Amino acid sequence: MWPWEHAAVGYLLYSLGLRALGRDPPSDREAVVLLVATQVPDLVDKPLSWVFGVFPTGYALGHSAFVAVPVGAAVLVASRARGRVRLGVALVVGYWAHLAADVLDPLRSGGSPTIDRVLWPVVSGTPYEEDLGAGRGVAYLTEFVGSLAAVDPLTLVGVYLLLPIITLVVWVRDGAPGTGPLRSLADRWR
Repeated sequence: MWPWEHAAVGYLLYSLGLRALGRDPPSDREAVVLLVATQVPDLVDKPLSWVFGVFPTGYALGHSAFVAVPVGAAVLVASRARGRVRLGVALVVGYWAHLAADVLDPLRSGGSPTIDRVLWPVVSGTPYEEDLGAGRGVAYLTEFVGSLAAVDPLTLVGVYLLLPIITLVVWVRDGAPGTGPLRSLADRWR
């Protein structure tokens, strides 16, 4: 999945979860913590694999359920002890949503869930055929953009645009959390 898709999945899960519990929408801080947390697995694993060659694929330590579960539990305990439960929950939802989305992503193209992606070190992924280094992300993005031309408009909207559009609507309805500091700065400049 792409970074914006991980952010969208995490935001929807957190915001709609709050709504289901009758809570207020995410705060600015929660939205920022959530956004960062949705990116953490890739921010850990992709550089360690693509740049430093520590892992054979971009699915290892940061994507491991064997790491995510104890880290998440520790975050929840620590956030409760500090009276910041919602920030802890935002972090855990963002982090775990990333893993769940990576497991379920193949369903979009008619494939099966890929639980192997989150089972490192018990399961190691197949190494890349070619070492592209840090350029791997650019290569993937170029390939993705090129493939969009071959996608029919209905599939393009349903598979690639619907999630970000729905998330944007929910985020705006929530009051655009995360933009408060930017709005304050803009107000000072006026």
